[in-house]
Parts: sequence; C-alpha cells; structure tokens
Amino acid sequence: MGIISNVLGIVAEYNPFHNGHVYQLQQAKQQAKADLTIIVMSGNWVQRGEPALLDKWQRTKLALSGGADLVVELPFQFAVEPAHLFAQGAVQLLSMLGCNRLAFGAEHPELDFEALVANQPTDASSHFKRFDETYPTLFNDYLQAQTGLNLRASNDILGFSYVAANQRLAQPLKMIPIQRRGSAHQDTGIERGTTIASGAAIRKAVKAGEWTVINQMVPADTARALRKEQLISWTDYWPYLRYQLLVSSLADLHDIYQMSEGIEYRLKQAALVSATFEDFLWAAKTKRFTYARLQRLCVYILLQVNRVALPTELRYARVLGFNSAGQQHLNRVKKASKLPLISRVTDDWINGPFRLDYQAGLMRQMLSGVDQDRLQHAVIESS
Repeated sequence: MGIISNVLGIVAEYNPFHNGHVYQLQQAKQQAKADLTIIVMSGNWVQRGEPALLDKWQRTKLALSGGADLVVELPFQFAVEPAHLFAQGAVQLLSMLGCNRLAFGAEHPELDFEALVANQPTDASSHFKRFDETYPTLFNDYLQAQTGLNLRASNDILGFSYVAANQRLAQPLKMIPIQRRGSAHQDTGIERGTTIASGAAIRKAVKAGEWTVINQMVPADTARALRKEQLISWTDYWPYLRYQLLVSSLADLHDIYQMSEGIEYRLKQAALVSATFEDFLWAAKTKRFTYARLQRLCVYILLQVNRVALPTELRYARVLGFNSAGQQHLNRVKKASKLPLISRVTDDWINGPFRLDYQAGLMRQMLSGVDQDRLQHAVIESS
C-alpha cells in the first residue's frame, strides 16, 4: 500500500447509513487527500440515548461498503454522553489510531470554532444556575453573548466539541468541517425531490413503512438491511425500562449515573402513568432537561450504570471491521501504540474493561436473539 501520510478520521453513528453520509465520506476523503479512512462509530446505543436502528455489525458492513477502511467502536463510556464527553473519547481514540485529519459535518462550516472554544466559560457550573432553561440553551446563550456567533445547530455543537477536544491533544489533528447537505440533524420531514434527508427523518419513514421514499434516501445496501434485519427502538425496551423504574427505590435511582436535581421522582411517577415510551418522555420532560438527556438517563437505568461504574479514561479500542488496507494499518498501530486493540472478546475482557459494552450488546441480544459479540468474522469476510 505504500507510505501512509494522510489518515482521515470520522466520528459517526450511521443510524442508518444514508446518502448524506456517502456525500460526507466522498467530500472528506477529497479534502483530506486521504490515503486511509477510519470511522469511530457508536455501538448499539447512540449519543442522544437511543438504540441504534440496526446493530453495530450491520452498520459496520454498510460503512465498509460505503468507503471506510477501518471501523472501530466508540466505547459505551463515551458513546452515550453529552457532546463534550462524546467528542473527548472519539477524538482521543482517532488520535491513538494514527489519524492526523478529522472531518465532521456542520450546518455552518464557516463558523470560527476556535473563537467559540476560546470564549467558553472556564467553570460552566458556576454560570448556569437558572432552572427555567436547559443547560445547552444557557451555554449557547453565553457563547453568543461573548462572540456574537450562534451555536445552536446539532452538528455545529458537535463540531465545536471536536475542536475543543482536539485542542487538548498533544498533537492536534487537522480539522475539516464539511457542509451538511439536506435537512438539519433532527428534522423529521423529507422534502419532495431530494435524495438526502436526516437520519431522524429516515427513521420516521422506516417506522411508517414508506419504502419508496426510503429507497431514494439511502444506498441500496442500507435499504436491503432495513427491510431484512430486525430493527430495534425504545418501544422494544420500554417494558424492561418501566420495570426497572417501578421496582427500583428512589435511593437506588438516585445512585444512577448522571441522575441529578431530583429527576428520579419525576421519572418514577411518569413510569406509573405512561403506557408507551413516548408518553413517558412527555410526562417526564421539564424545562431543565432535554429529551436527549432524559433518554441517556433511561439508558443508564436500563443497564444499571451507577455513579462509580463509568470510567473516564480510554482503555481499549474494539475493532468492528476492516478491509485489507485497514488491516495493514491495524498492524502498524499495534506496533506503535500501547492502546489494546480488541478483535476477539474473551471472558477476561467481558468481566473487566469491556463490561459496559458487553452489557449494552447483551440487552440487544435479548431482543434479537443474535449474539452481539460473535459476529465480527462475518463482517470482515464480507468487506
């Protein structure tokens, strides 16, 4: 393959892999002059606290067929977290995998992300004592007052978080913002005549069975997977979550990771009166808590993640899939990095550093009947 000089990293969820992701991959490779492309991808749970529609192995196969060379899982400890912690883990992992470029989609790629990072509050908790707005709203209001720049779009916020995390690296990566095409990240509508829509809009269309529309928005491989594979949503997990909420004491709920401000009382009461997960979120919602924050709490409750269970250091890289170029790069990384690269899950890893990721996969396995940690061979063979 020759000497690798430009190793491109992309942080993704691919929930599901759609035409917008194809466009971003093509643009990122071109602008980075990439010799190799590494995807750090969320596993079976994504950043906003939702189960991925397709499992991590199905999404890995789609990423490889879409142009990725290597796909590595973002550990659960970072994958289901607010943007700054999500970005911290992902950027650090890309750096340790040998990337020197990072591309990300942004609604406004022309934003001066460095200026925004330079003007963020040094102690955010001391600035935002109001309880009539969510933390992201207060944070963005502060930045806009300091810089005149508006940081409210979902991908812009992630871009800001990537830039902030990148600046903390000993050897920062070259940042490449890519103009996002189509609807905004959380828009659920699909414009007539377009071939690019948000993941949220596509998931809504899948739920409604609008396959003619879906076929226009995703690659053929994704369309086949969405029709063939078992799809998972919060509806499937709701009975398990509701049970946990109803049988757990308030003291036990209070000990769940990121539980704060007495929200456990509201969550327990909402579970008593709600027949569906959507009803539950509506009943639990407050001005202080975003839906994403509530959903992340629900994941922690479902998996029984307590305040001391979530480590903050990056301890391993779980390899999900690769092609021949990705395999060659992995061999180089193994020689140069002290970070353990997991390609086969052993009992020692399941009972040790990999425990939370294993739990997250086990919950999905209970619903699908598909062993979530024994599928890598099939993924690699198909790439």
